[in-house]
Amino acid sequence: MKKLIFYTLFLVLALTIVNSAQAQFNYKKKATPATKDTIAVKPVEVAPVVVSTVAIDTNIKSTKTVDTTMVGGFNANNRKSLRPNYGFFTENNVRKATQQRTPMAYENLREEDALFSEFVWEEIDGREKINRPFIYQAYDDNGDQRFFALLLRAIEKDGVVPFSAEGGDDRFTKPLGIDEVNAMLKGSLDTQLVQNINNPNVFDTSIIYNTKLAPNPDSIYTFRLKEQFIFDNRTSRMYCRIIGIAPVATIVINNKPIKRTLFWIYYPELRATLAKNEVYNPKNISNRITWEELFESRYFNGYVVKSTLDNYNDKMLNALYKDPTKRLLEGEKIRQRIFDYEQDRWVY
Repeated sequence: MKKLIFYTLFLVLALTIVNSAQAQFNYKKKATPATKDTIAVKPVEVAPVVVSTVAIDTNIKSTKTVDTTMVGGFNANNRKSLRPNYGFFTENNVRKATQQRTPMAYENLREEDALFSEFVWEEIDGREKINRPFIYQAYDDNGDQRFFALLLRAIEKDGVVPFSAEGGDDRFTKPLGIDEVNAMLKGSLDTQLVQNINNPNVFDTSIIYNTKLAPNPDSIYTFRLKEQFIFDNRTSRMYCRIIGIAPVATIVINNKPIKRTLFWIYYPELRATLAKNEVYNPKNISNRITWEELFESRYFNGYVVKSTLDNYNDKMLNALYKDPTKRLLEGEKIRQRIFDYEQDRWVY
């Protein structure tokens, strides 16, 4: 009897568990109906984009502009004093007399009287103390006092003709214009197309200068002279005639300095300009000489870089001797041989 009651209770409990499991798996979630408190979300209104229209002028044509600025600032601040710049009463008359100076006349040398004649090329380094007037950075009534600025004024205002130094030419064969000289100071030409502001369909041509290869103004401190030493039999004297002068710029390419000769100027044509410009005197500003007197009296120091004396290949000393000390010694030997030739002609 007890066993029957136990089996009956166990069967009832099992059926209850099975029914609850089926009810759990058959359960479905009913959707809740919308109530009056539900908030409806409206779409956001975006403001319309207004496109601004620019009036395009169809009559505009492409133009061409060229950069004419002077790189380096040579002769840039050429402003004359409106009042006397000195305390002397007669200073104005002295200034006028300086502008009326003429170069000293040369002696008449005949080729048949020349027992000795050689060409020598020298370089003047403006960084040396005796040559510092060549790079004196100041402005006077005449303009920029740097010697290279003086050369530019002589080309632009006095009609002195510069000649190309391309390929080492120093015989004045190819004349240059002032625009070509200015291009050397600015660098290489570079053409760019710029869109016009008033008409986007038109592109203007702008010619500028790439200043990466342009010489720095402070790098033009070397000046090369082409000279001819002549011993005159009639006067028993050695004469030195300057034939040409050329500025040499130092350009840094890939951290390596390279010297480039800009142009040559025929020195006899330059003498009239040199006679009207005074040289800076660091000792006494009231006692100055002209640039023409400086060159003729040889108040400068130069070192020989080339000579026609025993030079069968017509090469510079830097091509013959790699050691700079040996080049200086060889240049002094050339200068000494010229001096000894003059001394040997004298009989005591």
